[in-house]
Amino acid sequence: MYVKSITLDGFKSYAQRTEVTGFDPLFNAITGLNGSGKSNILDSICFVLGISNLSQVRATNLQELVYKNGQAGITKASVSIVFDNSDKKQSPMGYEQYDELTVTRQVVVGGRNKYLINGSNANNTRVQDLFRSVQLNVNNPHFLIMQGRITKVLNMKPLEILSMIEEAAGTRLYESKKEMAQKTIEKKEAKLNEIDTILREEITPTLAKLKNERSSYLEYQKILRELEHLNRLYIAYQFVCAEETKQKSIEEFKEMQNLIESLKARLNEIDVNIEDLSQVIEELEKKKAEEEAGVLGELETKLKEKQKDDAYADSALDSKKETLKSEQNKEKVLQKQHASDEATLKSKQKDLGEISGTFEKLESDCQDDAKALEVAQRHLHAVSAGLSSNKDGEEASLNDQLLAAKNDISKAETEKKQSEIRLTHAREEITKKKSDLKKTELGYKKDQQAHQTIKANIDKIQADMKKLGFDEARRQVLHDKQKKLKQEVDSLQNKVETMQARYPNLQFTYQDPENNFNRKKVHGVLAKLIKIKDVSTATALEVVAGGKLYNVIIDTEQTGKKLLKDGQLQRRVTFSPLNKIAGQRLTPEMINTAENLVGKKNVHTSLSLVDYDKELERAIVHAFGSSFVCDDDSSAKKVTYDPKIMKKSVSLKGDMFDPAGTLTGGSRSQGSSLLLNLSQLIEAEECLAQKKHELNQVELEINELQKTTKQYETLKQRCELQVQEAQHLEVRMAQSSHGVQLDEIRTLQTTIDEQEEVSKTAKDTSKKAKDKVKDLEYKIKNAKSLREEELKEAESQLQQTKKKADKSSKDKKSKQQDVDSLRMEIDELNKDLASCSDQMQSVHEAMAGFDTQINQLKEAQALTKVAVKEAQNELAKLKEQLKACSKEINAKESEQHKLANEKNEIELRLQDLDHQVTKHKKETKEAANTVENMLKNYEWIVDERQYFGQSNTAYDFKANDPKEAGRRIQKLRDTKDKLSKNVNMRAMNMLGKAEEQYNDLMKKKKIVLNDKAKIAAVIAELDEKKNEALKTASTKVNKDFGSIFCMLLPGTQAKLAPPEGQSVLEGLEVKVAFGDVWKESLSELSGGQRSLVALSLILAMLLFKPAPIYILDEVDAALDLSHTQNIGQMLKSHFKHSQFIVVSLKDGMFNNANVLFKTKFVDGVSTVKRYVQNNNKTGSVSSVQKDKAAKQNNHKRLRLD
Repeated sequence: MYVKSITLDGFKSYAQRTEVTGFDPLFNAITGLNGSGKSNILDSICFVLGISNLSQVRATNLQELVYKNGQAGITKASVSIVFDNSDKKQSPMGYEQYDELTVTRQVVVGGRNKYLINGSNANNTRVQDLFRSVQLNVNNPHFLIMQGRITKVLNMKPLEILSMIEEAAGTRLYESKKEMAQKTIEKKEAKLNEIDTILREEITPTLAKLKNERSSYLEYQKILRELEHLNRLYIAYQFVCAEETKQKSIEEFKEMQNLIESLKARLNEIDVNIEDLSQVIEELEKKKAEEEAGVLGELETKLKEKQKDDAYADSALDSKKETLKSEQNKEKVLQKQHASDEATLKSKQKDLGEISGTFEKLESDCQDDAKALEVAQRHLHAVSAGLSSNKDGEEASLNDQLLAAKNDISKAETEKKQSEIRLTHAREEITKKKSDLKKTELGYKKDQQAHQTIKANIDKIQADMKKLGFDEARRQVLHDKQKKLKQEVDSLQNKVETMQARYPNLQFTYQDPENNFNRKKVHGVLAKLIKIKDVSTATALEVVAGGKLYNVIIDTEQTGKKLLKDGQLQRRVTFSPLNKIAGQRLTPEMINTAENLVGKKNVHTSLSLVDYDKELERAIVHAFGSSFVCDDDSSAKKVTYDPKIMKKSVSLKGDMFDPAGTLTGGSRSQGSSLLLNLSQLIEAEECLAQKKHELNQVELEINELQKTTKQYETLKQRCELQVQEAQHLEVRMAQSSHGVQLDEIRTLQTTIDEQEEVSKTAKDTSKKAKDKVKDLEYKIKNAKSLREEELKEAESQLQQTKKKADKSSKDKKSKQQDVDSLRMEIDELNKDLASCSDQMQSVHEAMAGFDTQINQLKEAQALTKVAVKEAQNELAKLKEQLKACSKEINAKESEQHKLANEKNEIELRLQDLDHQVTKHKKETKEAANTVENMLKNYEWIVDERQYFGQSNTAYDFKANDPKEAGRRIQKLRDTKDKLSKNVNMRAMNMLGKAEEQYNDLMKKKKIVLNDKAKIAAVIAELDEKKNEALKTASTKVNKDFGSIFCMLLPGTQAKLAPPEGQSVLEGLEVKVAFGDVWKESLSELSGGQRSLVALSLILAMLLFKPAPIYILDEVDAALDLSHTQNIGQMLKSHFKHSQFIVVSLKDGMFNNANVLFKTKFVDGVSTVKRYVQNNNKTGSVSSVQKDKAAKQNNHKRLRLD
């Protein structure tokens, strides 16, 4: 069987369908450049043969075998190989009828992998069995020779080479069978040990034990017989007692029936009397209710209204008195403060006047000294530089200074002349304007008088506005405050409503269950009636109280009944009446014990952590009175389980420890504590109430201001009109011709004053300049003699001037601080005095208003007092009438109550009798059932009943005491129970079975020993066959090894020989000789020679059991050209019955092949072209190729499309 053709489609680099046909039955070669796809052809053969180790075909998974991993539009890889099966000797088992076999393997990206044999689907096992039957096991290949395998053979040890011979000879099968046989022997040995162990540890002790149990079993049977006899005696006695009890119960039942009938007759009589009394009471209550609902309700409502008016009047009067008193105190404080401030101000002003004169002098001296210091410095600098300086300290030469002084004289004379000209002109103009001014003076004076009149009116209106005491700024402040308070009230209202909606169970709403219902009887939900002292204990307190936090606290249980009946409640509610509930308090001893146990700071009573109204103490104690709150779990645990305490404790985290043994805790809800949120809600409600109160006060003050607002607005409007009129007159006066002339005269007068000053200054400047010119002319004449004298004088003058300037500056700064401090204090005092005066005026005006209001409120209070007194008298009269009616009702109810008590006693007596009747019925029934059950359960009673209690019988109760028999039965039962735990009821049967099991195990042991001997004989036989096959194989391989190596490397010899001192069966090693000289080691050979040795050994083993196909992948890579040529010739001469497919890059190898395939890589895809070798030795070239060879003699191979 050999390969005829290969078809690749989408496999690795073969993207397109590629058919490789025309394989030679003997020698084929594949060549091409690196990466052109030559090795992919070998990979495709391995792929079809069913290789499982994908690393052999350079892939990690099947998807990588598809062209470009399936990313180029090609999603499957398919390889088909056509095998020639004409030689039936090499045909696979079961396929002898086919001349050709086509095996296809296909893999789809993301899909499954499938095989086809001659177009039919086949599984992987079937395909591998096909190829294994012809020595083509691709997963343990000896027909596939890679370059790495040659390197591996060179490094093999003697035992490894021997194992290769064993594999070639097929003795590995013997080894596997031997191993299986040895494992079987081990199993048999284990079985023998197991049998011995069972016999020693189980069977033999069991036999001894069962013999002992047999004697115990016989004693047990004796006790059972005695128990049966005594049981009959005791059951007969119980039967007689049950019949007597049955008869006695019937007689007592009749007596009870008679007593019950008499009591029921009395009960009916009492019911009639109670019904009559109820009708009378109902009529009286109806009459009373009509009066209460009508007149009483009206009088109470009237009284409440009068009391409310009276309380309001008292409150208003007290408020005004308090306000007046406050204003009076305020006035006294302001007067005292005003007098104090005035005295202080006078003192400070006096001090300031004294200091100011001194300070002004010091300031003037300081400025003069500073200027003198600057002039002295410039003068010294000028003199030091060889210049001179003038009195102002300007640096210049004497000639320059003389020139500058003459220029100053000239400029001063010019300014003087110009100012005189301007003065003359201005004086003429002002004289002319004054004469013209008299012509327009009359109209201007009229406007001036009108303006003064308007000014007086404005002052008067402003005085009237001030008398009103209206503060417009205050009104604006109040309006702003009102707006801000309304916003705050709305915000707080929303916040309160949101928090209330979050906890609806805390809102208790109800309708009055009756007219004039006193709502003070309902205190509210418990959670809203307490206040937490420390927010850190909120969670613990919430756990302590639990559901009681939502209880509604009321005064009595009657209030609760009314609310449940007529209160129109929207949800289920638990009421806690203060007159009924009671709680337990922790004793002082318990508290002291807990504090000593964990420390006073670590434990607190729950009751001490909340504030509450004393009126509600019973309800608070009921909820919080009997538990502790501890800082941590360990403290809580210690306190709870202490024998002297044994009360519930809760940690701050909310974990509860109960002395009963339960522990409550774990993750709580993510929201904050209810009591903490409730505390915030109460604070928000209090803040809301405060803001509402402030808003009411502001609105009241705004209303009081509103009374004078209209009058104030009228005066203000008049004042604004007067101011506008005054401004209009001022503009008209300014724009009139008289006004314009007055402005021009004022301007001219200013000009005259300015020019007179300029003229005066020019005269002074001219005089000073002339004096300076004289002095400079003198200095120029005596310059040399004066220079040194001038330098000394300048230095002396500078030092004196500097000392004087420093002293004056220091004195000035010291005095400056005193002056500034006094001025600031005076300014503050002036402001305080002005503010104090304004406040005193406001207080005085407010006090006058409060006096008037207090008088009015006193009159209103007197009227309300009289009205309240009258309403109280009317209500008292009606209540006396209702009291008499209530007294009569109470008498009837008392009589009714007595009858009801008698009824209750009779009903209790009847219930007791009913219970006794039921009990007697039950006892009678139980006695009857006992008799019936005993007759049913013990059939022998019917036959032997006549002998029960008879003397000289088995049931003689006098001779055989039944009670003693009962005690004897109990003892025998105890003995029986003890024996039943130890006695084996099946001891007799088990003893026989144990003996049978012992005999059976002895037979099995004998069989196992026989099997072990037979297996040992088989192993010895297999060893002999293995040694014989190994010797035959080593001789044949050794012969072929020497022949192949001699052909590959002429003049050499090679053989396989055992190591020194060992046999062939212990290992083999390679020996090589050049000529007649044998090498000591393969390390003496070159790399190429060693490769030839390894290749020769591999091929010799292949010849021992030839396969139909051999694949060689670049085995000549490490060899030179001559050796490669020899390999090709050797393959032709030694392997004449197998097909070779060789991948090589060397001409020496593929020139010996009959058919050559060349691969190329074109446009990213591998292609294959077939060439037939023109080899005279083989004569395998076709006639067509011979014709072409005749035309091309120089070419050794021809290309066929």
